[in-house]
Amino acid sequence: MGLEEGLLSHTEISSSLEYESKSETSTGSALPLYTSPPSPPIDSPPPYPIMSQHNLHSIIRQQQEQLAAMQVQIQALLVAGGGGAGGEERRTTGPKVEVATPAIFNGEAGKVEGFVTACRLYLRMKMREATVEEQVFWVLSHMQGGSADVWKENVLEELESGEREYETAEEFLTTLKKEFGGGEEESVKVAELRKLEQGGKRMEEFVQEFKRAARGSRYEGRPLVEEFKRGMNGGIRRKLMEVENPPTSIENWYRRATALDRN
Repeated sequence: MGLEEGLLSHTEISSSLEYESKSETSTGSALPLYTSPPSPPIDSPPPYPIMSQHNLHSIIRQQQEQLAAMQVQIQALLVAGGGGAGGEERRTTGPKVEVATPAIFNGEAGKVEGFVTACRLYLRMKMREATVEEQVFWVLSHMQGGSADVWKENVLEELESGEREYETAEEFLTTLKKEFGGGEEESVKVAELRKLEQGGKRMEEFVQEFKRAARGSRYEGRPLVEEFKRGMNGGIRRKLMEVENPPTSIENWYRRATALDRN
């Protein structure tokens, strides 16, 4: 009798536990047991391909080359925009100043002074932060055709070989001006000065043309005044010569002739 009661008690206990387990699972009060996913077989291949050391170095080298090329392109863009390295930090506040680039120079002696002046202005306004080499190359890029091409090629070869070096861009511009002006510059300036006439131009315009032609002609003092008097219109010349105190220096002639032409 006692044995049957023991067996019955064990069966009832098992049934009770099974019922409670099903009851808890159905109501969602008990959390399901977590089972880890099966491990892959030992002989299965790895999920990612194994990269050899040689391939890894090759990829790194390619990325470094691409990065270097991008840095060169960025530097070139900054230089072209007048910035150079760190140009954004050095840029001053205020309105943006537009500066005209010089016209292409082909080596004509009569145009060298205007070309040098335009280059000097652009370099000072837009390329202050550029290196001397970059400034020189920029000027050379605006020299095309005629004797300018030959001289440019010679200068490039000398720079690359180390035979020639410029400490400043101004030194290079002075050399350029002497090379293409030379001994002919003075005679060209004198011929230009002697051909100048005011005609239908206002006096301000004529004075500026006369000043430009006078530079490098070695005309000064009385000869320069006589050339200016010859070139201006006769009416203004007579009025200035008939006043009680006519001008004597060239600067007085410039100033009084301009004032008289405005009235």
